[in-house]
Amino acid sequence: MHDLAEGVARFRQDVFPAKAGLFARLATEHRPHTLFIGCSDARVVPELILGCEPGELFVVRTAGNLVPAHAPGTDGVAASIEYAVAVLGVSRIVVCGHSACGAMTALAEGHDLAAAPAVAEWLRHADAASARAAGDGDGDGDGGTSVLVRENVHAQLANLATHPSVARALARNTVTLHGWVFDIATGRVTDVHSDLHSDVHSDVHSDAFADA
Repeated sequence: MHDLAEGVARFRQDVFPAKAGLFARLATEHRPHTLFIGCSDARVVPELILGCEPGELFVVRTAGNLVPAHAPGTDGVAASIEYAVAVLGVSRIVVCGHSACGAMTALAEGHDLAAAPAVAEWLRHADAASARAAGDGDGDGDGGTSVLVRENVHAQLANLATHPSVARALARNTVTLHGWVFDIATGRVTDVHSDLHSDVHSDVHSDAFADA
């Protein structure tokens, strides 16, 4: 805990004073423009990747950036999505996968998850992605993990659209959906949602959030 305490001290001494005005405003205002659904992986830091300030992103992080399809009952992911869309009124939702994803690697390589039954059950939300990847003839050098990462983004976007708050916002054209993959080694972010039936993926434009 000593290093974490030092981090808090550095924040209070070096970071907070320079942004005191921002935090004063945020103390009474919460209006993020984007819901970012990413992986829990510690190497994927949404605010760093997007260059966003505190208060701009509403972030949901799950293992494998999985979004369970809407179902009866409540869960934390569904509640967060509904709050971001129906209450906060975000105008964009990004589902972002990433290279070397442990969850997708486990599925692509058929890892034995007997010792992690909760993880195994959670990864069933990627069944559609696994099926799509199995039918994709585009093999690669990492055992198909990168194909599965990409297909998983598509599958989770489809799941996302089953949530009533998202479906209503899409029908009203008040929200847009974006599917991205972040490459850890290069820092490159590619758009995999612009054409769901194409293997050609365009780089995300640097001005993608310019009108936020």
